[in-house]
Amino acid sequence: MNHYSDLKDLKDFQATVDLALELKNDPYAYEDLGKRKTIAMVFFNNSLRTRLSTEKAARNLGMDVMVLNVSNSWNLEFEDGTIMNLDTAEHIKEATQVIAQYADIIAVRAFANLKDKIEDQQEKILNAFIKNAGVPIVNMESALSHPLQGLTDAITIKEQELKKRPKVVLSWAPHPRSLPHAVANSFITAMKMSDVDLVITNPRGYDLDPEITAGTEINNDQIEACKNADIIYVKNWSSFDSYGKVIQQDIDWMMTQEKLGHAKFMHCLPVRRNVVVEDAVIDSDQSVVIEQAGNRTFAAQAVLKLLLKDLN
Repeated sequence: MNHYSDLKDLKDFQATVDLALELKNDPYAYEDLGKRKTIAMVFFNNSLRTRLSTEKAARNLGMDVMVLNVSNSWNLEFEDGTIMNLDTAEHIKEATQVIAQYADIIAVRAFANLKDKIEDQQEKILNAFIKNAGVPIVNMESALSHPLQGLTDAITIKEQELKKRPKVVLSWAPHPRSLPHAVANSFITAMKMSDVDLVITNPRGYDLDPEITAGTEINNDQIEACKNADIIYVKNWSSFDSYGKVIQQDIDWMMTQEKLGHAKFMHCLPVRRNVVVEDAVIDSDQSVVIEQAGNRTFAAQAVLKLLLKDLN
């Protein structure tokens, strides 16, 4: 594996899930693998779980860690052949190659702007690092995907030891802000690689990218979709067709105990209580959001182990 930009970069998805669970049982089994290796974590957006879990994962493997928080003042140029006589002060070509002088692996986090669909689909920042850095790149969430979260979600579901081919529901929920599609996209991709019966439920106007949801049932009736579910994963996303827009905030789509039934509740966090999900759900024994957050470490550790193995 040269890079981890998307779940499809994994040669064997289920084997990677199993590897992560092995690492959870013995986090320091490969603590010499990353000795004298450095990961640089570059954040164009803020982070709590992704930053801490990826750093912990790297340290479990014996790596040194550097963190670069990029402010709005770092005006990067992306276009080839441009005359840089305006606001941009550094070209992405030099920036990526310089960071690679100090790191064996670079992890990058850069969200969608949710203003220009075509620009977001180009994944400018992530692809610029892949093209120019010359070292393995790890996607810590980009405009279109969050493959560390998607792998985490599959790990968490497997841990629940549910029936064969459980029913998994991805449910939209209201949110006051316009949120990207990356988590939902990667969750769908991960579930397609898993032995589950996946159903997506969202209001009309909130269908995700049809290329990602192709072959998956979409039900605009949340109550009907959630019936007999084993796992309900709740997440907000903005409109794909009316790109980046919040076209409605129907509070009736909040996840409640009645809708949850006997299912386990999942969410990537952070979550707005009593908007996305009521307290009675997230504070219940059916909620596995904390275990889910904890598994972020072992998803990242499995990915880093695979990259380090190919480096050594």
